[in-house]
Amino acid sequence: MATQETRRDFLITSCASTAAHSLFSTVSAFALGGETEKLRSASLIQIDTAFRDATDAWQVPGVVAMAANDGGIIYEGAFGWRHLGQGPAMSRDTVFRIASMIKVVTTVAAMQLVEEGKITLDAPAPAVGSALASPQVLTGFDAAGAPQLRRPKQPITLRHLLTHTAGFAYPLWDADALGYARAIDGLPARKRALFPRSPLMFDPGTRWQYGPNIDWVGRIVEAVSGERLDGYFRNHILDPLGMADTGFIISPSQRARQANLHRRQLDGSLVPAPFEKQTTPTAFSGGGGLYSSAPDYLTLIRMLLQGGQFNGARVLRAETVALMGQNQIGHIEAGILKTTNPALSNDVNFFPGIPLRWGLGHMINMEPGPNGRSAGSLTWAGLLNTYYWIDPAKRVAAVFMTQVLPFADGPALSLYHQFERGIYDAVNAG
Repeated sequence: MATQETRRDFLITSCASTAAHSLFSTVSAFALGGETEKLRSASLIQIDTAFRDATDAWQVPGVVAMAANDGGIIYEGAFGWRHLGQGPAMSRDTVFRIASMIKVVTTVAAMQLVEEGKITLDAPAPAVGSALASPQVLTGFDAAGAPQLRRPKQPITLRHLLTHTAGFAYPLWDADALGYARAIDGLPARKRALFPRSPLMFDPGTRWQYGPNIDWVGRIVEAVSGERLDGYFRNHILDPLGMADTGFIISPSQRARQANLHRRQLDGSLVPAPFEKQTTPTAFSGGGGLYSSAPDYLTLIRMLLQGGQFNGARVLRAETVALMGQNQIGHIEAGILKTTNPALSNDVNFFPGIPLRWGLGHMINMEPGPNGRSAGSLTWAGLLNTYYWIDPAKRVAAVFMTQVLPFADGPALSLYHQFERGIYDAVNAG
């Protein structure tokens, strides 16, 4: 961990670069002139100030944030450092691990196949693994702690998977799933083989719980398309949109632009973690493992904001994009998570007191948010505190990227909220 002297010297030698980038981020967003433009510029300068203050104080290591409307990019800023105490400075093209923000990409892939008639939302999902071919629901544990299971009351569909209502759950946010994993791990190998690796925590369509549902969607995309997931993404989504910095495997030059993960300590300080080991995977997940940059991800969500097309490339039909943004789970509550491991995630409730639902790939706030977001906006995030939102009513799409654990980190979320308020202040000034 860097000492106070290291931190002071690092900031002194780097402040000129930070100040120059801060100025660029605001001036590049709006040309100054007129009262409206002055109000807009003041709002964007407030974002710059918040980012600069937070990164100078090492509340977050570094951040890249961008926002756009139908007219183009309205804000971009890069502040702080890819690695605290060492640098280099964050830049517009910094590469991030986006974790679960891949799930929107996988959803887009699945919906392309729905458009082509190769799969449907409400038929039983293709049996690409035993968890889908013969699912079992956990009903509890016997007196000896052995899991009790039964068959589900209805089959799992693609719609269930895309809305996290299939019954799969991550142990990180589900105590029963964690208990099951521990119970199975404690069994001899011969007995362990008798139990499913991924049981359902409830019957499909009856509840919402965040889990590895989109991992299964990735397997389905591969089976239905006949393409490996990385190739499908590249051929049908990433290359058409010009997302050259997005992929499962990064080049040496992209690795040189990658931001380090930092872990929040109990005293609130941040400690850089080593880079993840570079491998050449042969299997790819629809639920995690993707790298991207803020400009690339903004391109993806601008495509969705603009009804499935961007810069002449049509990726989805407008009616498909509209369907993705509609509540798909009725009155089922969604979006609130209780952690089982505070080192990896805090409790998650991004909109306290506001009803939350799920579309195909996104969380939906059913009432206006406290920072300007319209009711019916779409959002989700990645484990290392990367976030996005799409506001179809106010025609705004935005992305915020840093690299911090645990998820839903307080200082990172506070900065994200300040960014959001500043963007809406600028939009409303127009």
